[in-house]
Amino acid sequence: MPPLRAANLLATIEGTRLHSADCGHWQRWGPYLSERQWGTVREDYSAHGTAWDSFPHDHARSRAYRWGEDGIAGFGDDRLSWCVSLALWNRHDPIIKERLFGLTNSQGNHGEDVKELYFYLDGTPTHSYMRMLYKYPHAAYPYQDLIDENARRGGDMPEYEILDTGVFDDARYFDVLVEYAKHTPDDIVMRVTIENRADQAASLDVLPQIWARNSWSWKENKDKPRLVAGTDHDGVVRLLGHHHVHEPIVVTAWSPDAPQLAWLFCENDTNVKRLFGTDGAGPFKDGFNDYLAQGDANAIRHDAGTKAGAHAALELGPHARAVVYLRWHPQAATDETPFDADAVIARRLAEADEFYRALQHEMPDPDARLVQRQALAGMLWSKQYYQYDVQRWLDGDPLQPSPPAERRQGRNADWRHLCNADIVSMPDKWEYPWYASWDLAFHAAAFALIDPAFAKKQLLLLVKDRYQHPNGQLPAYEWALGDANPPVHAWAAWRVYEIDRALTGKADRDFLELVFHKLLLNFSWWVNRKDADGHNIFQGGFLGLDNVGIFDRSSPLPTGGHIDQADGTAWMAAYALDLMRIALELAYANHVFVDIGVKFFEHFLYIAEAVSCDDGCDTGLWDSQDEFFYDKLRLPDGGNVPMRVRSIVGLIPLFAVHVLEERLHGGLPGLRERLVWFLEHRPDLAKLVSRWNEPGKGNALLLSLLRGHRMKALLRRALDESEFLSDHGVRALSRCHRDHPFVFEHNGNSFCVKYLPAESDTRVFGGNSNWRGPVWMPVNYLLIESLYEFHRYYGDDFRVEYPTGSGQQFSLSEIADKLARRATTLFLKNGDGERPVMGAYPLLQADPLSRDLILFHEYFHGDNGRGVGASHQTGWTGLVALLLQPRAMAASGNVPLAGEAQAQAPIPTGAAATTSAAAAAPASVAVTASVNEPAAASLAATTTK
Repeated sequence: MPPLRAANLLATIEGTRLHSADCGHWQRWGPYLSERQWGTVREDYSAHGTAWDSFPHDHARSRAYRWGEDGIAGFGDDRLSWCVSLALWNRHDPIIKERLFGLTNSQGNHGEDVKELYFYLDGTPTHSYMRMLYKYPHAAYPYQDLIDENARRGGDMPEYEILDTGVFDDARYFDVLVEYAKHTPDDIVMRVTIENRADQAASLDVLPQIWARNSWSWKENKDKPRLVAGTDHDGVVRLLGHHHVHEPIVVTAWSPDAPQLAWLFCENDTNVKRLFGTDGAGPFKDGFNDYLAQGDANAIRHDAGTKAGAHAALELGPHARAVVYLRWHPQAATDETPFDADAVIARRLAEADEFYRALQHEMPDPDARLVQRQALAGMLWSKQYYQYDVQRWLDGDPLQPSPPAERRQGRNADWRHLCNADIVSMPDKWEYPWYASWDLAFHAAAFALIDPAFAKKQLLLLVKDRYQHPNGQLPAYEWALGDANPPVHAWAAWRVYEIDRALTGKADRDFLELVFHKLLLNFSWWVNRKDADGHNIFQGGFLGLDNVGIFDRSSPLPTGGHIDQADGTAWMAAYALDLMRIALELAYANHVFVDIGVKFFEHFLYIAEAVSCDDGCDTGLWDSQDEFFYDKLRLPDGGNVPMRVRSIVGLIPLFAVHVLEERLHGGLPGLRERLVWFLEHRPDLAKLVSRWNEPGKGNALLLSLLRGHRMKALLRRALDESEFLSDHGVRALSRCHRDHPFVFEHNGNSFCVKYLPAESDTRVFGGNSNWRGPVWMPVNYLLIESLYEFHRYYGDDFRVEYPTGSGQQFSLSEIADKLARRATTLFLKNGDGERPVMGAYPLLQADPLSRDLILFHEYFHGDNGRGVGASHQTGWTGLVALLLQPRAMAASGNVPLAGEAQAQAPIPTGAAATTSAAAAAPASVAVTASVNEPAAASLAATTTK
């Protein structure tokens, strides 16, 4: 890819800080709390894995967590020894608002769903400045209404959302803006700005709170932390916090709008009396709630505890504002008197503005800049401390009852080695407060734009011994660590490597080699476990696409047998190409990697041969009648049935593409000879390689599952607005299945797939996801990137009709640009000043103060772009930040940095330079282009169907 012009980015204060030796210190504190720790697998100690029931929302305020913490606008250190968040009470709710509320998988008519309005607005990679907004109604929060109405609705109806309840009508709510700014890496101030948006006065209790995560209830001899009220200086009470893994800290809170601010204390311990009817010494974790919402004066203390809250009782007139501050810093640090919190926040905000101004200096559209900045803010806020020790989780803790014996044969029982305790990028900290391996790969690619070091750490996490299974498998997600996600880790490693090299001017081959060695084990696992017949046709099962097919691909088939998957096979072909590309890059420094690179070249061709053969062969997945790739259902009696569902599964073969250029790799010792030998001895495979010669640049090989005709056939479908192409990207299912559903009959049962542009009407995988019509950002991103790569080979003379039937012809690069534009219009204002993604939020779109608040949903309505699914899955939807960045989506070939090419891949001289590619290649390889012949013309003469 062409270098990103990032010199100005690194020269900013935040950029310098980010790339300094002290960066780790700056990142010690961050937004590392989950938004939902309850209802997760980690906190589930039931016999049969009923996580939502084992630890429900009703327990969350009263029960200490084992493996993490949650809270609104949460902040903490990188082990959550100390945690900070915000609690609110409008004096009408039955409970105080300490954490976000949502429906469980069984309560929602489309699965789990957060029922809150909150927005991540800004952030820096070192978390020197962070900002988010939470909207809290004046009236009682409609907990029961949300539960009851969603229970009444079926899968054919939309979700009942918080805006539908009417509690935000007439602006009867508070805007609660939460900011964090670091005076020093350990001296941090939290500013909470509350604005009453209504025309009438309203009351609000605000409690910035700090507490110690409970680690003492699980093991013996654990020192219990303590927060103790200290001296009153100038009207400000100072707390002293003691923790065995931290230096002592001083905590202060103040508000010019609540001079009677008072400290409340309780213990971060389970209220065993409320939950289990047993005796216990309080005050408990729910002390603040019981004191405010129930008036129980005995539920709190005023001197000390493991949890402290600064209570500010506010009376706000119409459209009035109030501010509350919380600050903590090491006791040993020199305290500034007076401390100017507003000046610290203003300084860090100015540095954030400078950082993004440098990043976006070639983005003239202010709306695009706003979208990208909020997308990146969502990713930064979605970092989370993730702890999960499977062995201890299965066996139990010394001070707690032993888990039920059934757990030892239940969920994740064969992943005892897994022991995670790290800051991890989450897909969404409410609906998905756990990592997923293919999600994380996309997160890393987007993070590389602003923090390549963090991006590399994320990719290295999953290949560490305490993550990766001894058999080589990468963990999928906590609900089923043994499920298979698409193997995109190598692609992400290469993408991050490229962006990092462009940003820093340094090629981090140590990172690339480290991840490469571990991915060799993972590739072997796929080959040994997911190729049922040993024919280079792969299964994979789930592969992250939830309900894309007629069966639950994670479960045994009702027909018996297995499915040969077009997507599983294409992912493996792409995996082989990505590992080949990495190996050849590493070969510049160590020629041993040439042999490994050729091995993956060969492996790719074996897969290409198996998947590409026509209908008559036993393995092929190409349907010559429909000119599309389909899964094949392999039956126990040896028969097979093509699953003629026109879905993204059949387009994924486009992703397996790489251009191997002699000008870049020709200088690697032995590479040419090994490739030529292999192609000479396997002419049947050599015919799968398209090749041409460009004067002055040498031979180029196109490695793809598709020759020109088949690629055009797939693109004809993909770019057809009556099939895959929507106004906002490529759909996951062709719209042809709206009027013509695919139906499969078996033993009197009928299985059906039809086009569903938004919410699913099936409960497969819980019903909170849908790959039967909506637009998904990650597959659109990979399609766009693949078209750029095809263009590297075919050039501008190779034209394709876009949209299909329009009569307009464009190059593949131009089509990639146009698809990227369609995807970004999901978030950008249209001619009416509205954002398609926010189609379900008309109240916000009509509000001048809210119309620039953006949610980055999990996926998008296939017809109108409305956001669907998890409302904050900025994880992979954050890829829009790369789509908006000039040149970041350019062809991602092995383009060395200026001045590096000669050292890495010298153009052959002497005899090597005069040896033509045509002479070196077997006759069965496609004819080369002549000096004056366009590449496309050569291809037209040599491509086969």
